[in-house]
Amino acid sequence: MAELNADPNAHNSHQTVQDQEIKMIDARGQMLSQYPRYSTFQEAPFCASIQADLQKAGFPAPSQIQQYAWPLAMQGYDVIGVAATGSGKTLAFLLPAFHFLLQQGIRAGDPHFLVMAPTRELAVQIEEEAVKFGRASGIKTCCCYGGASKGPQAMHLRDGVHGVIGTPGRINDFLEGNQVRLQDVCKLVLDEADRMLDMGFEPQIRKILVKITNPNRHTMFFTATWPTSIRRLASEFLRNPIQIQIGNRDELKGNQDIVQIISPCTFGNKNQVLLQVLSQSGVGDRNNSAAKAIIFCSTKRMCDQLQRDLQRAGVPCAAIHGDKGQREREHALGELKSGAMKLIVATDVAARGIDVKGVTLVVNYDAPGNTEDYVHRIGRTGRAGQKGYAVSLITDKDAHALRGIIEVMRRTNQA
Repeated sequence: MAELNADPNAHNSHQTVQDQEIKMIDARGQMLSQYPRYSTFQEAPFCASIQADLQKAGFPAPSQIQQYAWPLAMQGYDVIGVAATGSGKTLAFLLPAFHFLLQQGIRAGDPHFLVMAPTRELAVQIEEEAVKFGRASGIKTCCCYGGASKGPQAMHLRDGVHGVIGTPGRINDFLEGNQVRLQDVCKLVLDEADRMLDMGFEPQIRKILVKITNPNRHTMFFTATWPTSIRRLASEFLRNPIQIQIGNRDELKGNQDIVQIISPCTFGNKNQVLLQVLSQSGVGDRNNSAAKAIIFCSTKRMCDQLQRDLQRAGVPCAAIHGDKGQREREHALGELKSGAMKLIVATDVAARGIDVKGVTLVVNYDAPGNTEDYVHRIGRTGRAGQKGYAVSLITDKDAHALRGIIEVMRRTNQA
C-alpha cells in the first residue's frame, strides 16, 4: 500500500486486466467457435466524430466486453453481456447506439434510445459518459432520476432528445404524465439488470417495455451475475440474443487489479486500525491529493457515526446513504471526483455503478452482507487499469462473511 501511496498514477496501465475465459453463446445455448472481434479502435467502423472522441480519451485498446459486444451490436444482434464491474460496459452499449443514430440521420425529438439503470448514481454516471462521447456528434440525452426536481428533466425532454438515461421509477412517472413517448425507441439497454431485479423494479420495467412498440427494437442486457431471475427476463424481452461471458461468471471473482487484504481487529480498536490503513494508503495525508478512498458501512447510522469519528480525528469526509438528499449525494461524489475531498463513507447504495477515477482504496469497515456485495464493493477501485487495495476489517463476529471473502480471494490468487 505504501508503494501505491507514493504515486497512485504510476500503477495505472489504463487497461483492464484481460480475462482468459471468454464464452460466446447463441440463443440455443450452443457455444460459438467463430465470432467477430474488434481488438483495436480502428477496426470498429464508428463515425469519424466518435473515433475522434475515443482517441481523445487516450484508451490504448477496447476493453474485452467492448471488443466482443461492438461487432454484434453494430450488426443489430440482441446482446447479453455478463461481465465484471469496471469492465467498460457503458461504452459497449453507448457507442453502437450513437453510431446508428448518426448513420440514420435521426434528429432530436422523441427518444430513439433508452438506457435503464438501477440507481441515480449509475444513471448520472452513464449520462456523463454520454455527454463526453456524444457532444461532438450532436447527440442529446436527458438523465431522468428520482430525488431531484422533475421540472428541469421534463423541460429537457420537451426540448427534444435522442436518448433517455434513467431509473425505472422516474421514467414511469414521465410516462404516466405523458411527458415522454417511447414508441420510437429502437435501442434499448438494461444496465446492471440483476441489481434492478434485486431492488424490485421488475413491475416498473415491464410497464416501460409495453410502451416500446417499435418492431425493430434492438436490446442489450448487461449484468454482473447470471441468476435464474435474469435468465427469465432476458428470454422474454430479447430476440435470439448472443451472450458474451467475460470470465467465469458462475463463480464470484474480484478484479485482478485489486490487492485484497483481511485485517483482523476488535470492536475496541477498529477505528485505530482504520486510521492506520488510511495513513499507509496516503488517504490520511492531506498533501497527497491523488489517493482517494471509499469506506463501506452496513447501516446509515454507522455511516454518520464513522463520518463524525473520522472528522474528529482530522480526516475530512462525507457520508452517502439512502437518507441523504440527491443534492448532498451528488455534492459528496463531486468533491471526491475533483479531489477536494479524499474520502467518503457509504452504505451499499454506493457499491454499484459509482465510478470515481483514482479511488485507490476501498475499506469494508463493516463486513458485507453477502459475497456478491463484497465483489461489488471492492469493484469501486481497480478500475480501468488503476491498481487498488481492498481492506476488510474483520472482528470475531464476522465469521459469516469471511468464508465468501476468502473464496473470492483464492480465485484471484490473493495471499
